[in-house]
Amino acid sequence: MSSPYWIYSIGFFAQLMFSGRLVIQWFLSEKQKRVLTPSTFWWLSLGASFLLFVYGYLRDDFAIMLGQTLTYFIYIRNLQLQGQWLKSPKAIRFFLLVFPLIIVIYGYNNGHYDLDKLFKNDDIPLWLLLLGSVAQLIFTLRFIYQWIYSERKKKSTLPLGFWLLSLIGGILILIYAWFRRDPVLLVGHVMGVFIYFRNMRLAIGIDKE
Repeated sequence: MSSPYWIYSIGFFAQLMFSGRLVIQWFLSEKQKRVLTPSTFWWLSLGASFLLFVYGYLRDDFAIMLGQTLTYFIYIRNLQLQGQWLKSPKAIRFFLLVFPLIIVIYGYNNGHYDLDKLFKNDDIPLWLLLLGSVAQLIFTLRFIYQWIYSERKKKSTLPLGFWLLSLIGGILILIYAWFRRDPVLLVGHVMGVFIYFRNMRLAIGIDKE
């Protein structure tokens, strides 16, 4: 079943923000010849994560929703580690923290969430749902790994393992998107896979003179 164009527009805008964060991070890293983690990366991640969750919900796509559940708050934590979170207005911080919870409570109380509908979507066979879920879990695991690594170092950073998990997850998501015929995921991850690979090279110092 096809989705209205306005739903796709939400997904494309989210992917545009995700791609934008990578391009900015990649450009700055290439300039310094080392992997950098600008605060813009995390602000764009936070906004895009919320929009993509909404897109997944509107498309009844559990795999997409799963991938955004944990990372949203990891993005906030990285902004805290960088000292950028408290620099934003209190009203914005409060909104970003409570709004996702309000949506969940509102949807539950109004019967908008149908787990049977999510797990038994006729447009997504079980094997494809499992593939997409595994891909999103790996993609989510990269940020859990990054979060633990950053907590230990007491600073926000993007280590080599983050880019390796990004590359594996990105390739699996591309396979999922191809079978799902999802233009949003295809467009969003084609360029990402290249940037993940490039950052891996920078992280292990292959291109250092």
